[in-house]
Amino acid sequence: MTPAPQQFASDNYAGICPEAWAAMAEANNGYAPAYGDDAWTQAAADAFRALFDKPDAEMFFAFNGTAANSLALASLCQSYHSVICSSSAHIETDECGAPEFFSNGSKLLVAASEDGKLTPALVRGLATSRSDIHFPKPRVVTITQPTETGQVYSIDEIRALSATCRELGLRLHMDGARFANACASLDCAPAEMTWKAGVDLLCFGGTKNGMAIGEAIIFFDPKLAEDFDYRCKQAGQLASKMRFLAAPWVGMLANGAWLNNAAHANACAARLAKAVADLPDFRPMFPVQANAVFLRASANRLEALRQRGWQFYTFIGGGARFMFAWDADPARVDALARDIRAVSEAHRGTSS
Repeated sequence: MTPAPQQFASDNYAGICPEAWAAMAEANNGYAPAYGDDAWTQAAADAFRALFDKPDAEMFFAFNGTAANSLALASLCQSYHSVICSSSAHIETDECGAPEFFSNGSKLLVAASEDGKLTPALVRGLATSRSDIHFPKPRVVTITQPTETGQVYSIDEIRALSATCRELGLRLHMDGARFANACASLDCAPAEMTWKAGVDLLCFGGTKNGMAIGEAIIFFDPKLAEDFDYRCKQAGQLASKMRFLAAPWVGMLANGAWLNNAAHANACAARLAKAVADLPDFRPMFPVQANAVFLRASANRLEALRQRGWQFYTFIGGGARFMFAWDADPARVDALARDIRAVSEAHRGTSS
């Protein structure tokens, strides 16, 4: 099959990075115990504990982000509880009711947020709006790092949210589908952005970081992980050949590929943003802080860009979203920038 030209509609379009591929190939040699009782799963768990400087953290592996987020939140909630999230959070807009399903009905309480971020004030407003028995009791706050708009919570922002959660008796969950990109953006240790800042539970994304499939669910308080293995099994997330979910993590974490992949993706996003920054008819919708670039343009300009062969989504705010993966080719990024500039010049003087 002839490879298609590289596109930036989603970082899910990318293949498997060499480190993850090599680890899977190595794990494919010989036989190993099933259901996670293998050396690869133990090695991956230990590697995460070392990365986060948290020897007592409990680790689990799921096939995808929907399962990871939904099961993680369900483990913190009873059916009469609620989860506070941003209006653009993936659990609200793109997980087909899975968090509610796996928690047997816990309600999502949605905060309107133009930039995708929660603030202590938004959390407090939802958590304290009602306290009567007729309303689902707030139990968890979930933040996406980076957000669906490509912005990154600072460590101080996470600490402030955590302090509000503690004051209100809430747990703090982090959807880290692109957690590596946030670490690269902030240039911080993973521990500083998570448990040291007050995060109770993290879903660390591997799929968007260079793996074929796989997310890691990390409980920083081992007490919260009680019976989570049963929850995974019941939800169809206990892989019989678990070593193939775990082994790529060993390859990714061993020599820093997880962070290098993210840093490259972030740099490519910054490269595009800089290349088109002077165009008045392709304006940035949000600050470029990770591996996403959102550009607002008229419908005819976006269609002209599609006619040049580029694929992108417009489901957040109506603008074009470009996502950059671990293997983004700078030359291809430059080609996109040239076409955006060409479309801009061709439509100069028109408003629609």
